[in-house]
Amino acid sequence: MEKSTQPEAVSSVLKVFNILQALAEQKEIGVTELSQWLMTSKATTYRFLQTMKGLGFVAQEGDDDKYALTLKLFELGAKALEYVDLTALADEPMRSISEQTHEAVHLGVLDADSIVYVHKYGSSYNLCMQTRIGSRNPVYCTAIGKILMAARSDEEIAEICKDTQFVKRTERTITSVAELIAGMEDVRNQHYGEDNEEQEPGLRCIAAPIYDRFGNTIAGISISFPMVRFEEGLFQNYIKLLQQAGKTISAKLGFHDYPSLG
Repeated sequence: MEKSTQPEAVSSVLKVFNILQALAEQKEIGVTELSQWLMTSKATTYRFLQTMKGLGFVAQEGDDDKYALTLKLFELGAKALEYVDLTALADEPMRSISEQTHEAVHLGVLDADSIVYVHKYGSSYNLCMQTRIGSRNPVYCTAIGKILMAARSDEEIAEICKDTQFVKRTERTITSVAELIAGMEDVRNQHYGEDNEEQEPGLRCIAAPIYDRFGNTIAGISISFPMVRFEEGLFQNYIKLLQQAGKTISAKLGFHDYPSLG
């Protein structure tokens, strides 16, 4: 057999996915049979299985050495599918806002202590926020991050941000969990989050929540614009546009008790 030139880490990842594939096809399988499938030693196969068991991806059936998949992969797949459905449902409301404002419109979700942009419409202007789908930013200095944090209790926020390094990006940037939590009551009451030059000097952003059918805040929709184009009248209109879009998307997801838009 030709010796693999792949790094050991890559080889390990391949073994993990081969185990998952084998368990998906066999429903349950023993260490001996699985090691033959992988063409590796029983000891190595056992170590992989025990690690995957500890992570919750496989379970040991009864008192024998048979292993089977748990529902954790299904949960991950369902979550990914939810985001795929979310972007499709959010596309038309986001495009409408983009056409009306000509500003950058983003859809973001929570991942650990960051937000990840899963959909966007770019600004028509040269002077605008520069992002790409899949990029991330901290929760503490973004409007979407704040709207997602506002849905959590103070204890949950502290847990999410316990290892966060609060980098002072501008003079207005929040620098502690306590400061982040202190601002959550206003976000909850007004039903929108705001980044007022906290991520980048001269850049402002507003975000409204999107709820799933159970009333959980699962995403935020935002408009970003430079301060040179800021007008109070436009600001209030942007809030209404975002909240209306949030209400529309949430209704498509099965939630019909969106907070009053005022």
